[in-house]
Amino acid sequence: MRVVVVGAGVAGLVTAIHLAERGASVEVLERGARLGESACAWAAGGMIAPWCEAETGEEEAARLGPEALDWWPRQIDEVAVEGTLVVASRRDQAELSRFSRRTDHFEWADAARVAELEPDLAGRFERALFFPEEAHVDPRAALPALQRRFEALGGRIRLGAAANPDDIDADAVVDCRGFGARDALKELRGVRGEMVLLRTDEVSLKRPVRLLHPRIALYVIPRADHVFMIGATAIESASRAKISARSAVELINGAYALHSAFGEAEVVETCAEVRPSFPDNLPRVVRDGRVVRVNGLYRNGFLLSPTFGRLAADAVFELEKSSEADRQRLAS
Repeated sequence: MRVVVVGAGVAGLVTAIHLAERGASVEVLERGARLGESACAWAAGGMIAPWCEAETGEEEAARLGPEALDWWPRQIDEVAVEGTLVVASRRDQAELSRFSRRTDHFEWADAARVAELEPDLAGRFERALFFPEEAHVDPRAALPALQRRFEALGGRIRLGAAANPDDIDADAVVDCRGFGARDALKELRGVRGEMVLLRTDEVSLKRPVRLLHPRIALYVIPRADHVFMIGATAIESASRAKISARSAVELINGAYALHSAFGEAEVVETCAEVRPSFPDNLPRVVRDGRVVRVNGLYRNGFLLSPTFGRLAADAVFELEKSSEADRQRLAS
């Protein structure tokens, strides 16, 4: 079966791998000149954290997310299964208790346990929640790793290839254009996510750390070479303008609240991207003739793409079964 996937973001690459593993001949078309150039995944946190995300009320994250914890380490090596640490200052301990009531798969950590998990946070937090099963990836390492995995399965990626899914000649087409698919999915809305990359060799972290605050929920994610991703806002806007001064100040202040050394860190990059989301914030797989559309992953692209990529592959192979049944009816 010949399938074309439009879009080489995390949803497109994960779906392409699902299809290739099941025997389809798959080509991915990406409008950007390089991998990640037009993908909101490039600015994502890369957290595979189903139980932390469940705290926001997104039950799909906790129900479907564990599939990703199994899928990612089987596909690429660039996955760190170090858990997630959730902390709050002494005056915000009520936020920590509230967080704990809305999720599970965690253990309470006292000050000694926090120091054991993250020595550079020793003496800074009296209590924390530790989610030992959660994982994270650096999107800028994960996307090329997914490309290598896909190509090892016989797949092909064409960069600089803009395409309308409805005009492509193939047995099936999977539309993974994210917010760019709003021409076909009218309900899509954009939610801006902004982040800052800081570099400092005065802080070391092994895992994502979430700092709870009544006004801003912030996470700090370690990257290679002493770089930390600080994110992220969720602003109801489809604007692709650069990060606002207010957001930059809030993110950097939040990092400083986690560890004062971030106050002297080098600002490596700021970035803002638009996350595609439906009104209910839940992803969808929509079949439109021979086009299958995967969209609305919102802030959970790395967490939910394995599940929805699998569902998209199911829809594609249902198309194949329907076509075969039609051919048999014609033959008879």
